[in-house]
Amino acid sequence: MRLYHSETTKVRRAQTELHDGALVPPFECPERVDLVLAGLEARGLGEVCAPHEHGLAPVLAVHDRDYVAFLEHCWTEWQAAGHAGEAIPNIWPARTLRGDRIPDSVAGRLGYYALACETSICAGTFEAAMASKDVAVSAVDHVLETGRPAFGLCRPPGHHAASDQFGGYCFFNNAAIAAQRALDAGRRRVAVLDVDFHHGNGTQQIFYARDDVLVASIHGDPAVTFPYFLGYADERGEGVGEGCNLNLPLPPGTTLTRWVAALDEALAWIREGDCELLVVSLGVDTFAGDPISAFRLESDDFLEVGRRLAGLGLPTVFLLEGGYAVEEIGVNVAKVLSGFSLG
Repeated sequence: MRLYHSETTKVRRAQTELHDGALVPPFECPERVDLVLAGLEARGLGEVCAPHEHGLAPVLAVHDRDYVAFLEHCWTEWQAAGHAGEAIPNIWPARTLRGDRIPDSVAGRLGYYALACETSICAGTFEAAMASKDVAVSAVDHVLETGRPAFGLCRPPGHHAASDQFGGYCFFNNAAIAAQRALDAGRRRVAVLDVDFHHGNGTQQIFYARDDVLVASIHGDPAVTFPYFLGYADERGEGVGEGCNLNLPLPPGTTLTRWVAALDEALAWIREGDCELLVVSLGVDTFAGDPISAFRLESDDFLEVGRRLAGLGLPTVFLLEGGYAVEEIGVNVAKVLSGFSLG
């Protein structure tokens, strides 16, 4: 399996996250990259390659241009405005306010483009997001060119990033960028399967009214789990995309038996959809020891996850999403990829 990684993904080193009413060091941190690399090396899964640079074109294929420009310049503008800390929104265009105007103030635009307030913008954020996107594009290009699987060590992750919103540690939607890349390369239909504990609201939003990308997600019930306002089972797509979105929300405490039943349902649905390539949003925060999740998969369960994904028989690219158990993230990612390789 070809593996892609860029050291530039580590230049974003945020200091601030709002969690349980307290400001804490972010769970999504550069050290995650080193842990995953160590897990891959321990399993001898394949060559780790640097990505090619692909510029903004793949980003603009799925993201709003003004939003991308905001991310590029936000940190500089925030500092120039005299703000002391990291860029964290404190107001949004909520239900009782207007949402049709974008403020001139960087603080106002921060709230306009933010999904939530746990994710700060700091030095290196845009550069890391660009490198993460390059990892995703290089990985999917390898699959398109060879038909063989690839893994992209994307950091920051991407599946919460909508066409013009960031949050949940995500800025550019790497899975959506990869899926669009495959379509632009001539694939007729692509599937995105999100196995992260949290619903991939951004991926769903980007493709919700389209029928060339099937989006399936297995995740914690949004009635009690972030992002709360998307990810319910009755969200099936709209317009030509009706029937092209599948959400499989599960309750806290879900173990392998119930989770795998949902996975089998998603795989059967994708198989019926006649897709030509699979993008896996690979979150391993379904692990029982994850500090910000509530499923109960054990470490060895991830081998079975990989085997079942291999059974779909599609050219497959894996892109890292969540997983915050410091000691186990690399082990669990490596087990998924090992299970897939063993088939």
